[in-house]
Amino acid sequence: MSQFLAPLNACKLAAKTLALSAHTQRLQALAALAHMLEAEADLPAGALLAANAEDLTHARANGLAPAMLDRLALTPSRLRSMAADVRNVAALPDPVMALIDEFSRSDGLKIERRRVPLGVLAVIFEARPNVTVDCAALAIKSGNGAVLRGGKESNRSNQALAVLVQNALAQASLPEHGIVVLPAGERAELVDLLSHSALLTVVIPRGGPGLHRYCKDISRVPVLSGGVGICHLYWHTSADAARALAVVENAKVQRPSVCNALDVLLLDMRIAPIALPNIVQQLARAGVQFRVCASAFSIAKATLAIADPASFATVALAGPEDFDTEWLSLTLSIRLVNDLEEAIEHIQQHSSGHSDGVLADDPKIWPEFMRQVDSAAIYHNASTRFTDGSELGLGAEIAVSTERLHARGPMGLNELMSSKWIVQGQYHTRT
Repeated sequence: MSQFLAPLNACKLAAKTLALSAHTQRLQALAALAHMLEAEADLPAGALLAANAEDLTHARANGLAPAMLDRLALTPSRLRSMAADVRNVAALPDPVMALIDEFSRSDGLKIERRRVPLGVLAVIFEARPNVTVDCAALAIKSGNGAVLRGGKESNRSNQALAVLVQNALAQASLPEHGIVVLPAGERAELVDLLSHSALLTVVIPRGGPGLHRYCKDISRVPVLSGGVGICHLYWHTSADAARALAVVENAKVQRPSVCNALDVLLLDMRIAPIALPNIVQQLARAGVQFRVCASAFSIAKATLAIADPASFATVALAGPEDFDTEWLSLTLSIRLVNDLEEAIEHIQQHSSGHSDGVLADDPKIWPEFMRQVDSAAIYHNASTRFTDGSELGLGAEIAVSTERLHARGPMGLNELMSSKWIVQGQYHTRT
């Protein structure tokens, strides 16, 4: 018998109650969760931060990469930020039974379409315990059940968070099993978990490309994939140099371990002799390492090898895979391009369809870029770091979808809903 049968059955049953619950109950659960997160932030020796510290100790001992350690770490400030995100979700309009559209036919038949919860969401993620809270908050607000399974690295943290989430549900007289946090296990166990098409509505993987491919290959439940970023910025000659450099630095450095961080800078060849050394010198001070095309390497060598050897030491020739890598670290690939068309061609070939942008003031350049580049989020003179549910007004996100069906981009409340038609007549019959 499947080890997941009991918790999934419990979650599906609870999801029916959540879908029919009063908005005030769901708000009460979210308020309780936010309060408990803030209380944990004020307890450095509390159960949650202690569990996370233990996860971090084991992760370091097992050689987890710095980018993943950053994703794994919980701090008092991050807990307060998580609580704020929960409150932001709570402040959004109730999506359950929200009116999408309505009209009346000439014969008096009244037709409405309203939002309804999807059902039970299965979210599979890696070393990011904050995802547990984001997913739980969005599921509760949208009246969905959720089965959450994090990676081994964050298992202790996730189980401690599960206690808070289920206590919050109980305080609102909602079924605790509306949110189920499964213990981490082997990836092979996902074959069993994702076979339950009668109990799960959709699978949402959050992690590296390998996890997404694995889920798509084995799942008998529909998979909504996303969150893998190979993000680009194209720097055109018309961009304001100082302001463009600030955007590039923010996109790469502000938090390099996340999917919306910059991976590839496409720099116009005509401004490269001046712009490239400035880019290398400024970003190298923040710890960035560079993988650059041959033309860029020649310029860096000519301008920096003698004048600033420390900065030049951060520059290496790009390898065959360096323009197809989501770095999740302080590494940036740079390629010089001749024009807009070459930049767009590169993005179309190498982008994951997550977040791509253009730095340009020429009114003929940036609209054409935004017309031709078809990613989930397109930016003009802005950092790719804004591809985030809270930044784009969704309160929080359950993932960033790079799919084209159902949802694309950050998935907030409305993306976790289906719809149903409500038809009201006066004993109408069809002729």
